[in-house]
Amino acid sequence: MLNMNKVAGINVDRVQTIIADTCKNANRDKGEITIVGVTKYTDANGIISCVEAGINDIGENKAQDAIAKIDELPLNHKRNIKWHFIGHLQTNKVKYIVPHFSLIHSLDRLSLAKEINKQAIKLDITVECLIQVNVSGEQTKYGVAINEALEFARNLEQYERIKIVGLMTMAPYFNDPELARPVFSRLRCLKEEIAQLSLANYDMKHLSMGMSNDFVVAIEEGATIVRLGSILFNNN
Repeated sequence: MLNMNKVAGINVDRVQTIIADTCKNANRDKGEITIVGVTKYTDANGIISCVEAGINDIGENKAQDAIAKIDELPLNHKRNIKWHFIGHLQTNKVKYIVPHFSLIHSLDRLSLAKEINKQAIKLDITVECLIQVNVSGEQTKYGVAINEALEFARNLEQYERIKIVGLMTMAPYFNDPELARPVFSRLRCLKEEIAQLSLANYDMKHLSMGMSNDFVVAIEEGATIVRLGSILFNNN
């Protein structure tokens, strides 16, 4: 059996090749794409393997799991990691996330924004966030409804310690990734609509969309951040 370092290295090379080919075909610069290694189903050793294979952006879904893994990591690896919080964030967990995470992908309600802003004031920092949008309208997914996103974006201007740097969405799972294209295309259009509003504390540079099964289509539609788990960590 291959050890995790070997597997992660092989899978990262494969993913980077796919991204390079996709960007070439889409007339994009591969340097525009950030791979976030989603470590929901792996431990601190898996994170170390990911970092040593060249993925320094790590995404976690749950606050308690993330903090436990951060505590287990050696100091030299902690210094190299940019943490992304990509799951549903409860307001009572914000105080644990804000000190450690560089980017929160899942800002989807004003009560959460208020708490993030409160914790940011305490730490005298500005917190970068993405607005999570439920483009598909699935009831099982979190996020601001697509028809409420512009109003939500305007309401976030009041929180001076939050900087909005883009949007995030999760497409439905399809056996044919091509079926996810309209979701990604709509998020890209929404990003452009919000950018035209010229809101305070906004820099609409990121689209976090695309996972292991559909990231190629997401990149073709403008993704700058792809959130990859199984394709990186699958030992098969």
